[in-house]
Amino acid sequence: MSEPYTKMLPGISNLNRPYWEGLRRHVLTLPECDDCGLIWYAPSPWCPKCHSRNFKWIELTGKGHVNAWSELKGTHATLLGAPTDGLPDNAVEITLEEGPRLISNLVGVEPGEIRTGMPVTVVYDDVAEDLTLARFKPA
Repeated sequence: MSEPYTKMLPGISNLNRPYWEGLRRHVLTLPECDDCGLIWYAPSPWCPKCHSRNFKWIELTGKGHVNAWSELKGTHATLLGAPTDGLPDNAVEITLEEGPRLISNLVGVEPGEIRTGMPVTVVYDDVAEDLTLARFKPA
């Protein structure tokens, strides 16, 4: 965290604030429906399965597996008008043990080594004093 974080910042709202606050504490949390038990991402004001507004935020294991991935090249960011310096090598879709899927980055592995089904675990990247990102590494 010695240099300021210059990449795009997430949009933090009342709906997803518990997620970001959990990451700051190095805890992965998501909402779980009190009525049907679904755990989901992205946070919303009601359960996407049964539409209940009765839910709580729970701590997850942070374990999962790679469902899909893409190797990133500078042209992807250029097309979106984003800076290309420090661009991550990959974007991965992680299926968590509890069911939800997240998009993140896989660290500690070369893009050519990523495989579907690869077991992973969350790591917390404190990119700024008030911002922590969930990334994943091979388990």
